[in-house]
Formats: sequence, C-alpha cells, structure tokens
Amino acid sequence: MGVMKVCKFLVVLMFCAVSYVAYGAPLTGTANVNMTSDTAATAKTMAFDEARRQIIVDALSPYADLSALRGAVANEKSSVLANLIASSGITNEKSSDTAYSATINMTVDRVAAKRWMAENNIQNWLNITEDAGDRFLVEANLENKLADWSQIRRVASDAGIDLNTESIYGNRILFRVQSSRRGALTIALRDAGWKYRDRDGVLYVFK
Repeated sequence: MGVMKVCKFLVVLMFCAVSYVAYGAPLTGTANVNMTSDTAATAKTMAFDEARRQIIVDALSPYADLSALRGAVANEKSSVLANLIASSGITNEKSSDTAYSATINMTVDRVAAKRWMAENNIQNWLNITEDAGDRFLVEANLENKLADWSQIRRVASDAGIDLNTESIYGNRILFRVQSSRRGALTIALRDAGWKYRDRDGVLYVFK
C-alpha cells in the first residue's frame, strides 16, 4: 500500500473514531461504592452522590476539558447533578445499620450534560444532534434474565437490528434501537413469543 493510501486510510479511521466519540458512544458508567454514616439511609444517599460524581466525570471525560469538568463536578450541588442522569441500576447491594455498599450503573443524559457543560463554560465536543430522536427506548421485562436477554439479542441479530444497551437493573433492561427498525423489531419479537405495548413513547417488552 502506497504512502498516500496509508495516510488516507488513517485519516478515515481517525474520522470514524471521532464521530463515534462525539455522536454514538453511550454515556454510561459503573461505580463501586462503600459508605458509612450515622444511618444506612444517609450512607446510601452519600454512596449515590459519590457514584454520580464518579460516573459523570468518567462518562464525559472523553468529550471535555478534564480539568474543568472535574472542578465543576466537585463543586456542583447533588440535586443539579442528579438531573444529568437519565437512568440508573443497582447490583451487589449490601447495608447494615450504619453502612451501605453497592455497584451502581448510570447513564448520563446527553442533552442535559451538553447544556450543563455550556452553562459551566466547560470546553467540550459532545454532539447532541444524534441522540434519542434517532433511536427509541425499549424496556424489556425478563422472567429468566440470562436466557431471555440472550433470546432478545439473538432475535434482533437475526433481523439485522442493532441494540444499544443503556442499563440493567434487576430483571429489567433498557436499550435503544434505531427508529427506522421499530417495526422490524416488534415483528421479530412477536414471532419469538414476546408481547409489547407502548408506554409514553417507550416500547415495553414482556412475555
């Protein structure tokens, strides 16, 4: 391969990587937290606040000035940061009279995060032109978590449908699908024995 062809290939590869970062990468993260306080309820509140701050920094750091981002998150009110979270889930939850620990998964709202960074003068290249409007949200209720989720992914794959997982909590999984593939997904799931209904724009899938 000639030098010019190699250069062109690298330019295309870099463009694709930047496009994925700016447009398509899911803003998700996981934090393992362990807090102790005077009560378990207070410890849980502290744990969620710590997880939220960690995840927001981790999820947005590829798209923003990291120093400015960390400073803004550290100084921001918990109530404001809570509005940047689109969904969350908990696993490995444990508590005692004065302690709380868990693995917490969160998805950051792309539009809210972009607005918040602008308000805090944080230089960033997070693009919101391609977000929830191009994809619709699906909530799957699983009776047998591993088997049912495997079946949904297999059915979608066989139909040529891409699933973008957002969060998993208990026996419920949230994922997004291209809006243009909604009909194909519902037909494929129905043929596989699944039922579905629309709830305020969210496709609810169950058996």
